[in-house]
Amino acid sequence: MHLSSRSLSQLALATLCGLAAPRSRADDVVALARVVVTASPSEHPLVVFVDPKAPAQPIPAHDGAEALRSVPGFVQIRKAGTDGDPVFRGMAGSRLGILLDGETILGGCGNRMDPPTAYVFPSAYDKITVLKGPQTVLYGPGNSAGVVLFERTPVRYPEPGATLTGALTFGSFARNDQFVDVRAGAPLGYVQAAATRTTADDYRDGSGRAVPSHYERWSTHLAAGWTPDAQTTVELSGVVSDGEAAYADRAMDGTSFDRRNLGLRVRRSEISPWLVLLEASAFVNAVDHVMDNFSLRRFTPTAMMPGRAVSNPDRFTIGGRAAATLALGVDTRVVTGLDYQENRHRLRSTRDDPTDPFATKRRMRDASFDVTGLFAEVTHLLTPADRLVAGGRLDSWRAHDERTAVAVGMGTMPNPTAQLHRDASLTSGFLRYEHDLRAMTTAYVGVGHAERFPDYWELVSKESAGSVSAFRAAPEHTTQLDVGVTHRAGSLTASLALFASRIDDYILIQSNVAKPAAMGATRMATITRNVDAVTRGGEASVSYTLGGWRADASIAGVYGRNRTDDRPLAQQPPLETRLGLSYSTPRWSLGTLARWVDAQDRFARNQGNIVGQDLGPTAGFTVFSINAGWKLHEHAQLTAGVDNLTDKTYAEHLSRGGAMVAGFPPPTLRINEPGRTFWAKLQVSF
Repeated sequence: MHLSSRSLSQLALATLCGLAAPRSRADDVVALARVVVTASPSEHPLVVFVDPKAPAQPIPAHDGAEALRSVPGFVQIRKAGTDGDPVFRGMAGSRLGILLDGETILGGCGNRMDPPTAYVFPSAYDKITVLKGPQTVLYGPGNSAGVVLFERTPVRYPEPGATLTGALTFGSFARNDQFVDVRAGAPLGYVQAAATRTTADDYRDGSGRAVPSHYERWSTHLAAGWTPDAQTTVELSGVVSDGEAAYADRAMDGTSFDRRNLGLRVRRSEISPWLVLLEASAFVNAVDHVMDNFSLRRFTPTAMMPGRAVSNPDRFTIGGRAAATLALGVDTRVVTGLDYQENRHRLRSTRDDPTDPFATKRRMRDASFDVTGLFAEVTHLLTPADRLVAGGRLDSWRAHDERTAVAVGMGTMPNPTAQLHRDASLTSGFLRYEHDLRAMTTAYVGVGHAERFPDYWELVSKESAGSVSAFRAAPEHTTQLDVGVTHRAGSLTASLALFASRIDDYILIQSNVAKPAAMGATRMATITRNVDAVTRGGEASVSYTLGGWRADASIAGVYGRNRTDDRPLAQQPPLETRLGLSYSTPRWSLGTLARWVDAQDRFARNQGNIVGQDLGPTAGFTVFSINAGWKLHEHAQLTAGVDNLTDKTYAEHLSRGGAMVAGFPPPTLRINEPGRTFWAKLQVSF
C-alpha cells in the first residue's frame, strides 16, 4: 500500500487517541456501522436510500458517481481517477436528474470532464435518495431515468448544543481524504461549517500499468439557519470548491474546477389543517472550468494541438422552486408548485497560451437555456392497503444558439443555426397503484411518461447528419412501465423492480461519421441524431441477518434495442451480481464482497450518448474484496479493506477509451480499473 509517512503518522495518531480515550459503559452497547457493499433493498416503491457517511467497499467514495455504485442498476463510466459519469439502467447525462440540496449544477466542459456528481464529496451530505424511473414530477424536467438527491438535513436545536463529525481515508496510490463537519445551535438558530479535501496519485491496474489519473479536490460549505419555532426554518448557505484532475481518455487535463454557490431555503410546516407545508428555495451557482494539455502532463505537440492549448468554459445557473403540500381530506395529499432554471454557457480558448494567453480573451456566450415548470403530485388512499399516486408537469423551454461560427476540425464554419431561438412546451406524468399485500410487503405497478428537451451537449457540442449544427434535434419521449414488490419483515429485507420502456426520438450520439470536407476530402464527425428505441430490465436485492451474520445480494440487468437501426442500443451495461457476507459484533466486523459481471456482446460500435461510446464487446470478470471494522471508542470507528484482492486486470464495459499520454504506457482500448487497493478509514463523531 502506497501511503506517505505523514499519512501513516496521522492515522496512527488518530487511532492511538481513540484507544487512549476513556471508555464509557456505552461502549459495550454502541455498535459499529456496517460496511456497505450493496445498498439496502428498497423499503418504499422505486426509492433507494443511501447513507453517504457509512463505511463502504470498494474504497469509500470521493465523488458522487462513486457513491452510487452500491445501488443496483448504477455503473460508473471510468475516465481516470475521478469525475466518472453515473449511468442508471443504461441511461446517462440529463436523463438522470442530479440535485444537490435541491439545486441544479451543470458542468461547463463540452466533453463531460465535470458532470454534476464531480462537485459532490458524499460524506458532506446526510442522505442520498434515488428515485427510479419517470415516477415523480417534483424534481425538475426530463428525468426519464430517475432522480438522485444529495441532501443536507437542517436540524433544529431545542437546547444549545454542538456536534462534530470527521473522517480520514488513506489508501493505495497515495489516496488521502479529509472531511470535517461542525454544527452548533440553539432554539433560535444554527450554524454549520464543513470542509473536504481528497487527493490521489496515478493508479496502476492489475498488470502494474500506470494510468494517468491523479487529482486533488477541495470544498467548503457554510450555512446559517434561523429556527424561531419547531415549524419554521430559514437557511442561507454557500459553497466554494476547486481542484485539478488528470485524465486517461483525452488530450487535455482539468486544471481548475472552480465553483461558487449561494442558496436560500425557507420551510414552514403545520400552517393549518389543510396547508401542511410550504417550501421555497432559490440558488445561484457559477462553474469556471479550465483545461489544458501541459500543466498536468508532459507537453507533446500533435496535429490537432501543436501548441500549448487551453480551453476555459464556464456556466452560470440560477433557479428556484416553490411548493405547497395540501391535505385535501383525510385520504388525499397533494404537492403542487413551480420551478425555474436558466443557465448561460460561455467559452474562451487559445491554441498557444504563451503567445496568446487565454486569460486576456473575452468570454463568448455560445448558448442559453431557460425552463419554467408547473407540477402537481397527488397521493390518494383508496383503502388502508391501497393507494393511487399520480402526477403531472408542464415545462416551458426556451433555448438560444448564440454561436456565429462552429469549430470543424482545425478551422471554423458559419453556424447555420446562429441566433436561432427554440421554444417547446413538454409534458410529463405518471400513474402508480400500490397495494400492501401484508403489513411489511407492498406491490406496485406504474406507468410514466417523460418528455426531455435536448441538453447543451446534444445541441451545441455536436453536429447533425446534414449540418454542422445539431441545434434542431428533436425532444425525447419516454413511456415506461414499472412493476415491483418490496418486503421488510424481521431479519429479511428484499425488493424487486422491473421496467419496460419505449423511447421515441431517443437522442443518440454517433461518432466517426464520414462527412464531406474541403477539396473533396472526407472528415470524421460526431453527430446527434434521433432514433426510436426500447429498453427493459430491472434490479433485485435481498438482505438477511441471522445473529451476527449478514448476507447481501443484488442483481441488475438491462436490455436495449435501437429499433431505427435494428441493432443493440449502445451504452447498455452487462448483467451484474453482487454478494456480500459479513459477521459482526458490537466491537468488530469482518466482511467479503464478490462482484460478478457478465460478458457483453451486444454493442453498437461508435454509438452512445453524451457520456460515452460503445467500443466493442467485453469479457466478463469477477472481483473479490474484503473488509474489517473496529469500534475503537463510542465516538470512533476504524474500517479497512482490500479491493480487487487478486489484483485482477480488467475494464468495465462502459468506459471511456484510452488516449496517448506522454510518459505513460500505450493506451488500452478501455481504461483499466485499479489493481489491488488497500484502504483504511477512520471516522469520529462527537
